Parts: sequence; structure tokens; C-alpha cells
Amino acid sequence: MTSQHKTLAAGAWFKLSLMEQLANIGSEVIRALNWRVKNNQEYSQMAFERVLELFDLTMADKKNNQRLKEIARTREVLVDSFGDNIYQSSDHQWRKYFLEFNYAAQNAKGL
Repeated sequence: MTSQHKTLAAGAWFKLSLMEQLANIGSEVIRALNWRVKNNQEYSQMAFERVLELFDLTMADKKNNQRLKEIARTREVLVDSFGDNIYQSSDHQWRKYFLEFNYAAQNAKGL
């Protein structure tokens, strides 16, 4: 898998707070879900691959070491939801989960 976020992978991602990182991941998750609902498997898959790349960058960010288990577990359950969905998560739950990070990131910036 080639890097789709070259600027972020080059270091810009690591300047973002964890809330901002998760809000950005959430944007890609919601994009993947929206394409899945529209039955566009190709675009959904491409967005999902971007999600995985952003999760990997987030886990590689040393400032997130204290939260590594939580981040890795979230990635695991999200991967499952796009696969067999053993954990029975729903699109609504994912939208709600990631929207909270968007609010938190905006609130931290005073928006």
C-alpha cells in the first residue's frame, strides 16, 4: 500500500494533537461509510485504506504512547466492522464515536 498522505507521513501528522488526528481519521471513516451506503465499493475501499494509513501514523506518533492500546483496539474493531463485523458495530456508532473527536478538536481551538 503506497502512502496516500505523503505530507502527513513526512511529519505534519505528528504536529497535530491526538484529538485532531482522530477527527481527521473520523472524516475518512465517515467518507468510507458514505461510499459503502452508496454501494461504491471502490471508493469506500480507497477511503478505508486512508483510514488505516492514518491510524498507523497515529500509532507511530510517540506522544500517543500512553493511548496506544486504545488506538490499536479502535483500529481493530473498525477493521472488523468493514469485514465480518463480529463485534456487531454499526455505521451510526462509528459516526457518533468520531464526531466527538471533531467537536473536541474544534473546542480546543476555540471554534
